[in-house]
Amino acid sequence: MADLHFELVTPEKLVRSEDVYMVVVPGTEGEFGAMAGHAPVMAVIKDDAELKVYKTQGSQPESIKVSGGFAEVGDKGLTVLAESAEG
Repeated sequence: MADLHFELVTPEKLVRSEDVYMVVVPGTEGEFGAMAGHAPVMAVIKDDAELKVYKTQGSQPESIKVSGGFAEVGDKGLTVLAESAEG
């Protein structure tokens, strides 16, 4: 399966831009896993939550603490626009 292009952006800078297997997004209406081929969706990010980034299938996730913002899955991948990010 093709990789998902993932970008994490804050008002200050582009934090991440890489191809990954999957990202679990902590939306205000629940978590969802975004992978290549995911249907288009937009979600509001919970405050003081963690994105879980899986670089490859079966790997241990890397956690990135985020606060607020939006996530958009589209044809070009997953873009997370967060108010702040650590990790």
